[in-house]
Order: sequence, then C-alpha cells, then structure tokens
Amino acid sequence: MATRRLSRHLLVSLLFSLPLPVLAASSQWTYQGQSGPEHWAEVGSSLENALCAKGTAQSPIDIDLHHGVHHKANTQNLKIAYMRSSLTMINNGHTIQATPSGKDLLTYKGDNYHLVQFHFHTPSEHQFNHQAYPMEMHLVNQDKNGHLLVVGLMIKEGKENQELAALWKRLPREEGREVHLTGKSDPDLGRLLPGKGTARHVTYQGSLTTPPCTESVQWVVFEQPIELSHQQIERFRTLFPDNHRPTQQLNARLVDEE
Repeated sequence: MATRRLSRHLLVSLLFSLPLPVLAASSQWTYQGQSGPEHWAEVGSSLENALCAKGTAQSPIDIDLHHGVHHKANTQNLKIAYMRSSLTMINNGHTIQATPSGKDLLTYKGDNYHLVQFHFHTPSEHQFNHQAYPMEMHLVNQDKNGHLLVVGLMIKEGKENQELAALWKRLPREEGREVHLTGKSDPDLGRLLPGKGTARHVTYQGSLTTPPCTESVQWVVFEQPIELSHQQIERFRTLFPDNHRPTQQLNARLVDEE
C-alpha cells in the first residue's frame, strides 16, 4: 500500500514538473512584435482569433473616394441622436475607452442602435485615398439583437477640441485605472459629430479592428474629420504611441457614399 501511494505521488510530481503549453489569453495581443497585428490569429485558442488572418471582410480599409465608392446610397439612412451624458473612462492597455451612461441612440436603415462605448486609435486605422490621419475615434453601437454598427471619425490636427477637453485632461495613464466624468465636463457627442451627424459619410460591411476581428460589423465612416490640437494629440500618443491595425483588403465588398 505504501509503495502504491509513493508511486501515485511520483506520478503527480512528474506531471506538474513537465513543461506545459503556453496558451496566450486574448488580452495578450498588442500592436507590435510577435503579438502584433500580423500574429493576432496565433494569440489565444486555435479558433478564437482565426478571422484576424482568414476573414474576407476585415477592417479597417483604405477608402478610395475616386474609384472605390461604387454608388451613392440614401442620405436618410442614418439618424444620430447622441447627447451629453456622464461616462466612465478606462485605460484598458490597448486604448482609452469611454462608456456613456445616457441613452445615446442611432438609427440606421430603420434599425435602432444604442451607443455602448467609444475609443481612440493613433494613427487612424481607416485611410482616405491612401492617406491616414493622426488619430481616429470609434463609436461602437449595438442593436437589441447584438448587431454592431461602428461610427468612425477621422481626427486631424487643428484647434483644441472643446467637447473632449475635460475628458482629455483626465485621461487615465495607468492600465486598469478608471475615471468618472459627470456634469458639465461630459462631452456632448452630438455636437462633436461632423455636421452634427449629417455630414457626408461612407458605409461598408467590415469587422472589429481588434481581436477576435469579428465580421458582420456595419461601418459608417465620416469623410469630414474633427479636430484635436497638437497638444491633445500628443497627450494621447504619450500613452499609446501606435495602436492601429493596418488596412485590410477590400475584396468583393461595396463601399457606398451617403
């Protein structure tokens, strides 16, 4: 009996002494090196991020306004009713993400979406006519069935953005840190949008631009950029010098202008 207990003990010790395979969690993806965009499909389980390499409707894309926009669509498809609301910001290690607490709504082709969060990239992920902007803002909206629609705003260097000024002064520097904004310091996202949401924009079917690169995401990308000052852009870059995914192949997808 003692020999049997000893053998069992040795077997357990041997199993735990063997080198175990390293399974990278989805949080371990980055924007550089061996865990950067070219390797996202290798991060996590074998199927978790497979679309990052094998997907055929991936984002972002290079939007060619001269040749790539196939036809003009109905300009009444998009109606945005964003407003001022308190929010919570977090440095999630990949970007600054803000979650509003209000009822910011968007209607696209008759379907209603609720704004769930917005975040930022530098340089811009989408390009227009092969040109990137210093930054890009993504406003992620979701309908009652879980379908996603992302509004993309290009950001150019210019005047200080007053709607984002209070938020920008409190950008959380440490990963995992949260900051709460309430009252007059809350940004009015409706006023932030180009033409208050009525400016010219393009639409296409794409994906999330971060792992797991889920497809069937409706994109609405405004052609007219918003402005941040040089100081505001640099303040973000001190936290995230480069957090963009390179452009992906358009393949057989259509890009519509509205």
